[in-house]
Amino acid sequence: MRKIFWGSVLALFAALTLLVTPALAGEKSFLWKIQSKSATVYILGSLHMAKPDIYPLPQKIEESFAKSAVLALEADPAKAQNTALLRQMLAAAAYAKGGTLKEHLSRETFELARREIERLGLSMETFSRTKPWFLAMSIETLELQRLDYDPANGIDIYFAGKAAGEKQIVELESFDYQIRLLNGFSDREQELFLLYTLKEMATLRDEIEELMAAWRGGDAKSMERLVTRTLIESPELRPIYAKLFYKRNREMTARIEQLLKGKQTVFVAVGAAHLVGKEGIIEQLKGKGFTEEQM
Repeated sequence: MRKIFWGSVLALFAALTLLVTPALAGEKSFLWKIQSKSATVYILGSLHMAKPDIYPLPQKIEESFAKSAVLALEADPAKAQNTALLRQMLAAAAYAKGGTLKEHLSRETFELARREIERLGLSMETFSRTKPWFLAMSIETLELQRLDYDPANGIDIYFAGKAAGEKQIVELESFDYQIRLLNGFSDREQELFLLYTLKEMATLRDEIEELMAAWRGGDAKSMERLVTRTLIESPELRPIYAKLFYKRNREMTARIEQLLKGKQTVFVAVGAAHLVGKEGIIEQLKGKGFTEEQM
């Protein structure tokens, strides 16, 4: 369950869990170089679950990491093994005082979720006292693992391993922050989030392939279109997007801005969905006057 949960957190916040092959020489990648008067920050649109054959990564990504003294991640994967943090997550994911999932969902949503869980080979009873946000992440991760995607192959874990003992690792957020964010959703928002996840399951494989092509070609416009397609089709999900993406984009941008005020070269890896569009981190940094170049 620990592996499933942390893989889910990363996959959820990124919203992009896909297979990638190395870019051809001369092609753009999902990597940007941001410069201030005193510092350089490389920002990579990260993959939090993947297949092992994404490696080796494109040379320009590895070279940018090698030049950097600091690695910045949404959350440090090494901390996912913290027992106290795991207990906190399990406590947050469960209803207190005997509450049940069924009591907090419409009959239609509950039945859709039950059918999906049974399709994945589990019993709904396993999740009878968990909250909808946890069920949604579990369903997504189980399906991705069924398609051979694994958080152990994620880019965050890969670079965190390379940086251990060699580079400073800083967090733009933390797992604690992410848990509190999810647990702060209202009952209505949690049901919307679960419904969104259930709708995505039928097309998940195809969407991964489309996202793969956009990532591999460094095609930010296509990535933006793919990421926001569900929001255009289901505008009632806007409150979820606002909390999972727009608010967090602003907060992570502010944190990166502080890094740009320093004097070190920093390599940042955040979910690719956070980089694209007018609300994305790259456009926000550009709007603050920093020089940006897609590599």
